[in-house]
Amino acid sequence: MIDPITLSVIQAGLQQVCDEMDLSFSRAAFSPVIAEANDRSDGIYSATDGSLIAQGAGGLPVFVGTMQYSTRTLIEMIASGQVTAPQPDDIYIVNDPYLGGTHLMDVRFARPFYRGGKIYCWLSNTGHWPDTGGSVPGGFSASATAVEQEGLRIPPVRLFKQGVLDTEIYAIICSNIRVADQRIGDVKAQASALKVGEERLNELLDRYGDAAVTEAIAELRVRAATQMRARITEIPDGTYHSQAYVDSDGVVNEPLVIDLTITKAVDTLTFDFGKSSPPCMGPMNSVLATTLSSVYLAMRHIFPEVPISAGAFEPLIVIRPTGTFLDAHYPRPVSGCAAEVSQRIAEAVFAALVTALPDRVTAAPAGTSGNFALGGFDPARGRNFVMYQLSGGGYGGNARHDGLTNGCSTIGISKAPPVEIMEQQFPVLYHRYALREGSGGAGMHRGGFGLEYELELLRGDAKASFVMDHGRFGPQGANGGQDGAKNEVEVWRGGVKHVPEHLSKEQDIDLKPGDRVLVRTPGGGGYGDPARRDPKLIAEDIRLERYSPEHIQTHFGPKP
Repeated sequence: MIDPITLSVIQAGLQQVCDEMDLSFSRAAFSPVIAEANDRSDGIYSATDGSLIAQGAGGLPVFVGTMQYSTRTLIEMIASGQVTAPQPDDIYIVNDPYLGGTHLMDVRFARPFYRGGKIYCWLSNTGHWPDTGGSVPGGFSASATAVEQEGLRIPPVRLFKQGVLDTEIYAIICSNIRVADQRIGDVKAQASALKVGEERLNELLDRYGDAAVTEAIAELRVRAATQMRARITEIPDGTYHSQAYVDSDGVVNEPLVIDLTITKAVDTLTFDFGKSSPPCMGPMNSVLATTLSSVYLAMRHIFPEVPISAGAFEPLIVIRPTGTFLDAHYPRPVSGCAAEVSQRIAEAVFAALVTALPDRVTAAPAGTSGNFALGGFDPARGRNFVMYQLSGGGYGGNARHDGLTNGCSTIGISKAPPVEIMEQQFPVLYHRYALREGSGGAGMHRGGFGLEYELELLRGDAKASFVMDHGRFGPQGANGGQDGAKNEVEVWRGGVKHVPEHLSKEQDIDLKPGDRVLVRTPGGGGYGDPARRDPKLIAEDIRLERYSPEHIQTHFGPKP
């Protein structure tokens, strides 16, 4: 039996391998969404079933389940002969959402890791490419009705064969995406990150021996399952219900309902989404892998002390939501599933469990990635461009303190690219980039504030597209707290204001030089009765002009 100290060291070593892959990927990538926003993830997966062994701490949590699912699917397709078997130094590429992915822009690489002539495990990563073709620059088509409109769908194929890039496959990819000349930087960065992982993992195995590391991996999985079961026992046995809403699907202007029933029995949780809305016409469908991953990441938020591995998911039973928009099948469009629907799923989990775990669960966070894409032609540089902007928002208040202001989305730890970088690379000028005062939901502990930014197109022609959420409903308050402010989008063309019909979703909005885009992201929901808020905290919010005295009077009761 492995001793506790060696186990801890190996656990840290596996984590370090993944962290170095993350760092290498971001440092070498060309696209700001990867290099600056860190919209990527790297991990180590089992050679037998693709189960998660370790994932980089700096990777997007939403990929924790999808990459596990995707790797398992790849292993099964290789075993059945549907995909060519690997050789050393091969790297597979796949972005098919129905094979364990998210949306088409999240492109996954998988590299078999050999030890003693056999596959010991798989190294895999996902990076958000700024464009994969389709009808809209950036891939976030707000009104797509089929996945083909969202971009190029790639089945598992070997992009690198024994370490050499297959130029014919790469040419096919480049022929179907915009600004193709810049993708080679992201491709090589993504592949190099896996090579770094191979080198570091070999060093770890050489240091402690294959048998010890294998034993440690098995023990860590058992311990993660045991710890998650121990945390689940904190929840009283019973049934918990909640609902969360997606503004619309981008085509039919009606809300979609996520209806969740959680059943707690002894040391397991069962999640039933079976009463949710049926599959939708627009791109707000979620593939099964993303739905599963959304549940996993929500529980990670609630119990962050549980080590991340496949074992942590074993006590979490998700009933397949057949016949709902949370179990999408080809050809349903899915561009909004990872960035938006996944966060509504997490919100539903939080809302269901907040009464059972009031000291652990927060009110709803902003819950939108704020996907804004701008594509066009820059005459000053004589080339096309695709700009992708994501945004932060307020976190929900909790039992101990106010929510975090301008935090990253629920599904990840990405950061918004610096405005200086965006202005340097694209023909835009930011006139405002500031906190959205007053957007946090009132409560004993208020929600954090969202973000407000305004940018102008400086030259050329461009088309703007938005796939966001919480424009119809603000993030839910909890235990008597009020909802956070809704998402708002305004497009000013020739001095005339345009508000999207679907509030947070629209595509192909023509922009000319001088036209502006204004986005206000949601604040987090409030926690607890606003009348119970400490008068000193209210006074401080007024002093810092976070709220007006009139807002305080309306939402928090008497003036301090």
